[in-house]
Amino acid sequence: MSAVAALTIFVVAYVFIATEKINKVKVVLIAAGLMAVLGLIPGSEVFFSEHEGVDWNVIFLLFGMMVIVGIVKQTGLFDYLAIWAAKKSRGKPYRLMVMLMLITAVGSPFLDNVTTIMLVAPVTVVVCNRLRISPQPYLIAEILASNIGGAATLIGDPPNIIIGSRAGLTFNDFLVHMAPVVVAIFAAFVLLTRVLFRKSFEYHPERVAAVMALNERRAITDMAMLRRCLAVFALVVVGFCLQTVIGLDPAIVALVGAGLMLLVTNADVNDVLEEVEWPTLIFFFGLFVMVAGLVHTGVIGAVGEFTATAFGDNYLLAATSLLFGSAVFGAFFDNIPYVATLAPIVQGITDGIADPAISDALWWAFALGADFGGNGTAVAASANVVAIGIAARSGHPISFWQFTKYGIIVTIWSTALAWLYVWLRYFA
Repeated sequence: MSAVAALTIFVVAYVFIATEKINKVKVVLIAAGLMAVLGLIPGSEVFFSEHEGVDWNVIFLLFGMMVIVGIVKQTGLFDYLAIWAAKKSRGKPYRLMVMLMLITAVGSPFLDNVTTIMLVAPVTVVVCNRLRISPQPYLIAEILASNIGGAATLIGDPPNIIIGSRAGLTFNDFLVHMAPVVVAIFAAFVLLTRVLFRKSFEYHPERVAAVMALNERRAITDMAMLRRCLAVFALVVVGFCLQTVIGLDPAIVALVGAGLMLLVTNADVNDVLEEVEWPTLIFFFGLFVMVAGLVHTGVIGAVGEFTATAFGDNYLLAATSLLFGSAVFGAFFDNIPYVATLAPIVQGITDGIADPAISDALWWAFALGADFGGNGTAVAASANVVAIGIAARSGHPISFWQFTKYGIIVTIWSTALAWLYVWLRYFA
């Protein structure tokens, strides 16, 4: 009965999260509370158990990076980059889109795609307004680029953080195994956008002067502060890359980096903390408690055993199913709760595989499917929801289907290319 109760609570909560009928933070807190009241989670161990409780590595890694980005934002760096891209493009629509996508794709692996979108999208609206062209195609392209680029690293996309923590994969592991295919797929995506958005490109030579008149240097509000921020950020990235050498988890590196950046910049702590996405952190917390209920009552274990039996020793079939299955489910549900739910099942499958290379291949297939599935629909990933909200507030709303008609196409071909990569690198 406890398993049925836990599964019922989880499914009902998942439906509300997917349909967005109720704010998702309220949903997970109510669901987590019910799990606790009914005794479906392992008591106080939910705060301490690595496999049956809150994954604090994920929570504090996100928190540390949010603080770092909140400080960097005060320097005006991201406004500078966006204006610079607009001027370099000389108002040419496709060139402008490529420049903005490139900034988004390069920033996403190191700042996470949600944060990058929050910083780049408002500036995109400003630049498009100056040119008096529709910003929707550019915002949609940036969202798609952020989900592709974010897949490259451990911290680039929230699902990767969950997978890395669960599978014991390091920042360098993601760089070696995910970055190559992400670079290739992003390059193909840049070419694809020329076709996808061809009817949306507008060029008005008389309006280009408005953009060329912008002085990007004025966007930098504090050059000395920016230099210190970049120096600390470089140390944080080095810390991520040397994780196996220095023996510090990415969460510790991010927290130390956040503290050091606060110290050397003398930024106002209250102002910085206002930039932290507290609802996102609370959502993760509640979600982990919900998943703990499924693990503790045996639901996850039962599903994992059934799945392992179904695949048998055909690990290519297992990788294919994880890749395409994650892309499909990730496209119609937020890929964060999806990955948090399925990660224990994947771990159960990989624990029974003697060859660690094959075991890791299943995790990479899982990550690629979930990350690229985030482009499938308007509600598939947090970056999508954030950017669409920014567009609506700026008076340029993007409808569910306006985004999805592009997102589905990108998800299909990027997942197909990802499967080819997995097959050639790990099974051929």
